[in-house]
Amino acid sequence: MTSRYRVEYALKTHRRDQFIEWIKGLLAVPFVLYSQPNGVFEGEGMSSLAQAREEAHRRYSEICRDVELMIDDHIAHQNNAENPFPSKLKLLVPTIGPFFTRLPLEAAFKLQDRKRYISSRRFVSPSFNDVRLILNSAQIMAVTTHGTLQLATFDGDVTLYDDGQNLEPDSPIIPRFIDLLRKNIKIGIVTAAGYTTADKYHARLHGLLDSIANSADLTPSQKQSIIIMGGEANYLFSFSPSSPYLLEPVPRDQWLTPEMAAWNEQDITQLLDVAEAALGDCIKTLNLPAVLMRKDRAVGIIPDPPETRIPRESLEETVLVVQKILELSSVGRQRRVPFCAFNGGRDVFVDIGDKSWGVAVCQRWFATGGGGGSGKGEAIKGDNTLHVGDQFLSAGANDFRARSVGTTAWIASPAETVDLLDELAELMGEKTS
Repeated sequence: MTSRYRVEYALKTHRRDQFIEWIKGLLAVPFVLYSQPNGVFEGEGMSSLAQAREEAHRRYSEICRDVELMIDDHIAHQNNAENPFPSKLKLLVPTIGPFFTRLPLEAAFKLQDRKRYISSRRFVSPSFNDVRLILNSAQIMAVTTHGTLQLATFDGDVTLYDDGQNLEPDSPIIPRFIDLLRKNIKIGIVTAAGYTTADKYHARLHGLLDSIANSADLTPSQKQSIIIMGGEANYLFSFSPSSPYLLEPVPRDQWLTPEMAAWNEQDITQLLDVAEAALGDCIKTLNLPAVLMRKDRAVGIIPDPPETRIPRESLEETVLVVQKILELSSVGRQRRVPFCAFNGGRDVFVDIGDKSWGVAVCQRWFATGGGGGSGKGEAIKGDNTLHVGDQFLSAGANDFRARSVGTTAWIASPAETVDLLDELAELMGEKTS
C-alpha cells in the first residue's frame, strides 16, 4: 500500500487540478451520449450531425450553468462566517479554495465553443485545456463585465516570453500592455527571476520598457503604473524614465507588508541552509548534472553545463523532496517564514515568500500612492486583481499560491497570453461602449 501511495502521489496527484478534472468528468457524460462517432462510417447527413451538435451544446451549457450555481452557493458559504457547514462544491471537490468573484461559466463555455468547436467533436471529449480556457474566459468576464479590473499581474517565463528568452521589441504582448496602461490599469510583473540590479531585468524586459519610455500615448503617471517584483516577493523595481535601465530599485522598507517585515533574518538563513543541504543531496542521489546557486533570499540548482536539459521527472522529484524536508524541518514546522519550492523548467529554486506575497505587494504599492496610485491607503482588492501565469499545479508551481490573493488565469504559452489580453480588451470595450 505504501509503495502504491507514493507512486499515485508522485505521478498523479500533484500533476492534477481537481476542480478542472471534476468539470471535465461532468462534460464527458454528454459527450459519450451525443457525440455520434459512428456517423463517420455510416454516412449520416449534415442535418443529423447538426442536431447532435446542438444537443451536445445544450447539455454542456446546462452543466456549466449548474457548476456556476454551485460556485455561487460556495461563495455564499465562504462569506457567512456563522455557517459551520461546507458547501456542496466543497464536499464534491475538497481541494476547492475561495472565490473572489462569481464565474459566468455558461457564457464562457458558449464563447469558447465558438472558438474551439467543442460541441462539434465526435472523437475527442472536452479536455483539460478546454475547461482551463473556459475558466479563464469566465474569470475575465467576471473582472470586466461584472466588475472593475484595477491591477493585472503577470508571470515572466512562458507567460510573457518563451522559457529563458526575453521580451523583445517585436513581441505582440507589448502593444497590449500599453493599451492596459492607457486604460489606467496597473501592471505588475511578478517573476521568480531574482536579480538585485536593474540591468538584468532590463535585459529580460527591454522591449517593453523601451516601448513604454518612448510611447507618446501614455501620460507620465500611466508610465509609472508598471512595477517589477522579482524573486517571487523579494526585489521591487519601479519604472524610472531617467534611470539608465528605466528601472529604479525600491528599498525594502518602503514596500514590505507588516507581515513580511516581521520575518526574522535568522529564520530565513536557517531555512535556506536546510534547503541548500536538501538540494545538494538530490544532486548526489539523482546524479543531476547541476550545481548549487545561493542568493540572499533564494537557493537552487542550475544545469551544469548550462545547455544541459535535466529531465522533468528529476526536477519534480527534487521539488517534492526539498519541499517535504523543509516542511518537516524545525524552521519549517514553525511556519514563521513562508517559502516556495518550484520547478522552473530547467532548474529548481527555493525562494523566500511566494507569489501570493508578490501580488499582495503590488496591490498595496499602487493603493498607497506608489506608481501613480490613488494614495488612499487601502490595498487593491482580490476581485479587482487578475494574475496571469503558467504554473498552477499544486506542487512545484509558483503561480499556484497567487490564487489566495486575487483572481487568476492559467495560460500555457505567450500566444495564449496574447489571446487572453485580446479577449480582455474586447470585453472592456463592450463595457464602456
